[in-house]
Amino acid sequence: ATEHPAVLVTCRDPDGRDNIITLGWVGVVCSAPPMVGIAIRPGRHSHPMIVASGEFGVNVPSADQARQVDHCGIASGRDEDKFRVTGLTRLPGVAIRTPLVAECPINLECVVRQRLSLGTHDLFLGEVLAVRVSESAMTGSRIDAGKVSPLAYAPEAHEYRALGELLGT
Repeated sequence: ATEHPAVLVTCRDPDGRDNIITLGWVGVVCSAPPMVGIAIRPGRHSHPMIVASGEFGVNVPSADQARQVDHCGIASGRDEDKFRVTGLTRLPGVAIRTPLVAECPINLECVVRQRLSLGTHDLFLGEVLAVRVSESAMTGSRIDAGKVSPLAYAPEAHEYRALGELLGT
């Protein structure tokens, strides 16, 4: 089965309403300037929020947050406040107005630099303006994937998997 990283993307509409969407089509697309790409269907509640605000947060959850990640992927922000329902905490950004997820060990604050309509999904290319990494995710001065224990989602099997086991150097 094909597995994709599973992240929580946060967004805020012009009226100050927040949302969290679970995305699996996410990745680093450039190192200088640092940029990530996220793919979202235009019909999803978060899509017009990101178009209007021009920004989003990428929050990397740990394996112990799989239930919250799954809920944010199946429930609609049109119907509920996902922060409230999941018990996740809004963390103010330093470079964007959109809140981040405090419980996630890694948070990226992004501003949209380009949007490409590709068919079923639009690809948002976001420049990373700020990064927050919790102390618990660090070993010395580096991010420790084993401590983060990020998630991957296998859509064909409808299952989440933890990543981070060291296989060699």
